[in-house]
Amino acid sequence: MSDAGGQARDNSVQSVDRAISILQVLARHGVAGVTEIANELSVHKSTVSRLLGTLEARGLVEQSTNRGRYRLGYGVAQLAEGASKKHDLTLISRTVCTELAEDVGETVNVVVHEGRRVVTIDQVIGSASITTVNWVGRRQTLHATSSGKVFLANMPSDELQTYLDEELTRYTPNTIVDPVAMEAELQAVREQGYARTLEEQEIGLVAVAAPIRALDGRVIAALAVSGPTFRLHEATIPGVAERLLAAAAEISERNGYPKAG
Repeated sequence: MSDAGGQARDNSVQSVDRAISILQVLARHGVAGVTEIANELSVHKSTVSRLLGTLEARGLVEQSTNRGRYRLGYGVAQLAEGASKKHDLTLISRTVCTELAEDVGETVNVVVHEGRRVVTIDQVIGSASITTVNWVGRRQTLHATSSGKVFLANMPSDELQTYLDEELTRYTPNTIVDPVAMEAELQAVREQGYARTLEEQEIGLVAVAAPIRALDGRVIAALAVSGPTFRLHEATIPGVAERLLAAAAEISERNGYPKAG
């Protein structure tokens, strides 16, 4: 295939990607204008306008009574009627988790929030992993796990304060139990986009986790990579975290969260 042909295909794929993101933004907001959509997706207004025109022609969006603003069209409802399989986060994330586990060689878990605990709902063992521990169904505390820190960092301030006001259990000498230190830790999670634990839950275990989001941006789960200290450490965590963030973003997009760019 010529370079021109490959470029045309790449552009077509990008257009489809952006069109889907526009539909997701409209599903989130109900009604939105070209400028709002362009700003949210970091895409030029002319591109958004062109794609909206195509979507409108196919009945997937329509202009509201306020001209220049759009909402989802009836064509979306018709497409939805064809979706008969029950939504299941483990189903839509499994392929991504398998690829990530193969890529980093470590255990990959999908984790959800339940009260003051987190619960693993799916697990894939990486090729380099030496663990035989099955984490599925196991409940762990929020403050001592990387997944838990993801949820704490995205909690409403009053809910977070209630959690921190209660005594935090120490599991190892590295467990963060001071509320002020935990606040600083959670601010770092918000800034870098992922959380980590360095032998805070158990000695010899290191983990990193990133958020999985729903259509409206809520964190509904966390994607975590865990492994031994001789493979996951200060020098290797950044590279693993980069792959982890990309995988969590892909699962979020499969779950309806709009893709930027």
